[in-house]
Amino acid sequence: MKLSVLMPVYNEQRTLRVIVQKVLDQQVDGIDAKEIVIVDDFSNDGSKQIIRELHDQYPEIIKPIYQEHNQGKGSAIARAIKMASGDVAIIQDADLEYDPSDYCAVLAPILDGDADVVYGSRFMVSNRRRDLFLTDMETCYKAFDLRILKTIPLRSKRFGMEPEITAKIAKRNLRVYEVPISYRGRTYREGKKIGWKDGLQALWIILKYWVIDDCIDEHAGHKILSEMQKTPRFYTWTLDLVRKFVGARVLEVGSGIGSNISYLSAFTEVIATDCDSQYMPLLRTNFDHLPNVTVGNWDVTEAPPQFEKQPDTILCSNVLEHIEN
Repeated sequence: MKLSVLMPVYNEQRTLRVIVQKVLDQQVDGIDAKEIVIVDDFSNDGSKQIIRELHDQYPEIIKPIYQEHNQGKGSAIARAIKMASGDVAIIQDADLEYDPSDYCAVLAPILDGDADVVYGSRFMVSNRRRDLFLTDMETCYKAFDLRILKTIPLRSKRFGMEPEITAKIAKRNLRVYEVPISYRGRTYREGKKIGWKDGLQALWIILKYWVIDDCIDEHAGHKILSEMQKTPRFYTWTLDLVRKFVGARVLEVGSGIGSNISYLSAFTEVIATDCDSQYMPLLRTNFDHLPNVTVGNWDVTEAPPQFEKQPDTILCSNVLEHIEN
């Protein structure tokens, strides 16, 4: 698997070379490739030149992005996510507050298939746990299944991205774990950039994104499907119409975000398929654990895959989304 390290940089010339080398040296079981996406947020010290030199030294690993003006950590992370090409991702600040030797612990729940998101907590002392009540929302070390991360829109430009992404993860019902990590905090004299005003903003952002339905990217109709999920009676009515034609095993073509699956799986086995790289992680996370649901990747323009048990009914949902005129 490939790891994408997302590294925002603003005036970090003192520690930048050191942290990049630590990331390069860190080995993680299950990771056989690595990239570091470095986003310079219009630094004015010497960071930009160091990034250029690092890119010249490691052209296959270092992916540089240079902001045209200072926009904040949230904006830098959003650009890094778009550039990233790995299977899993972790956010890494360019200072030395967080130690890459914790990568193994932070990434393990995702690599083991237990989690979609992992927060490295500076306050936990016990082993990892699945958590709905996070002890450390503002931690730098957040790791993700990158396919899922790419479906989460980030609007906050500065440190508001921390509560924003946390609120959206909670609304998506993703599998979230916390693990204990080490931490060496900087003082403001050493360059720490977050203050008490950011704490007040965090409270506002959590409330804002808990109320506003903005947790799925609008790519390929995600927004429409999310809105339609708010009309369960419509789904019940339409599926009741076809229920008498449904056999013991249904192949659903174009399952999207899985609006039909909960209803169908109540009375039949379901093979849920789609070809959208952003839908598939949602389907696997939300339904692959159900004993009578199988999730598979299938583009209807290609030959169908060989299923262990052949379906006796085919239900087409969002198939027109994936067929070109």
